[in-house]
Amino acid sequence: MLAMTYRGPYRVRVVQKPMPEIEHARDAIVRVTRACICGSDLHLYHGLVPDTRIGQTFGHEFVGVVEEVGADVRTLKAGDRVIVPFNIFCGECYFCLKQLFSNCHNTNPNATAVGGVYGYSHTTGGYDGGQAEYVRVPFADAGPLKIPDGVDDDNAALCTDAYPTGYQGAEMAQIKRGDSVVVFGAGPVGLFAARCAWFFGAGRVLIVDEQDYRLEFARRFAKCETLNFRDIADPVWYLKKETDWLGWDAAIDAVGCEASGSALMRATGIHPFKLQGGSTVALNWAIDSVRKGGVVSVIGVYGPTFNMVKIGDAMNKGLTIRTNQASIKRNLPRCLEHIQAGHINPKDVITHRFPLDEIHEAYHIFSSKLDECIKPMIIPARAH
Repeated sequence: MLAMTYRGPYRVRVVQKPMPEIEHARDAIVRVTRACICGSDLHLYHGLVPDTRIGQTFGHEFVGVVEEVGADVRTLKAGDRVIVPFNIFCGECYFCLKQLFSNCHNTNPNATAVGGVYGYSHTTGGYDGGQAEYVRVPFADAGPLKIPDGVDDDNAALCTDAYPTGYQGAEMAQIKRGDSVVVFGAGPVGLFAARCAWFFGAGRVLIVDEQDYRLEFARRFAKCETLNFRDIADPVWYLKKETDWLGWDAAIDAVGCEASGSALMRATGIHPFKLQGGSTVALNWAIDSVRKGGVVSVIGVYGPTFNMVKIGDAMNKGLTIRTNQASIKRNLPRCLEHIQAGHINPKDVITHRFPLDEIHEAYHIFSSKLDECIKPMIIPARAH
């Protein structure tokens, strides 16, 4: 089969790899019909995630058709169209029973923190991902969900990560009716977080970013206010002024470790020194811009090493900080209800489509923010 492989920072290519096989009685083999490139994939592409090994296939956002199932799989059969959450989880451990599927204890040897993730380095288990024609899906009786009738593959693909992650970002923000919500980052997850904030009753939503084309897209898609932090001297001062100096009720960090806005943070956390797990500019702005007693929801991805976070300010302001990798399957039923009710059309964020054999170009365009790219979708040749 054809599959994308990592060759080193800023280098990916498509090669022939062996077809995946059933390795365990709870496995399934899925023929990929749609895959996406996630902003988190760019952290791998840029060489920022530890233990990203040459030859690994990326891709944790994919849907497809079941080709084969192991002997113990009872919930799926060949021919089923499935959403495959990016979390790999057993469904039976202490954490899975609490619906903390992203923290499964049985799918990642490094499970002191995150569980298994498709195509996301050996820090999350070393599983190959779905930017390929076929993929092995472990614990297929626990993770995948059949795609409901009337939901097309494009919308389903956004349900594997970006949309439910944005939804969880809004959920963790504990939004009450009429609350003001500021979202840092106008990438796909930030866009979904802003759009979903309205579902929870927000009275005001604003997105902060540095790219005008993304902010224009946010105004159309999320129906929210926007701020380009490059246009003002002090984003925190501006955000406080916008709330009569009290601060916002909730802030959602949808940026993570590659945040811009501080040359020092970029130098020490990303380039050239990599002394800490990325730049925490967005997280610190979130801490500073919410009101005392407010909530900071963190769904942006950070490295596992030291970060310069304003934890003292958070403590003294009495903030609630809620974080996690999204537990996709827990949120999927509600997310699908919103699609079926016509409240949201997730595929609206897809701006570019590439065949699998041009995935190197897709990464380049997405990483460099060329051609006003918001979300690239990958379509394998065997998708039909």
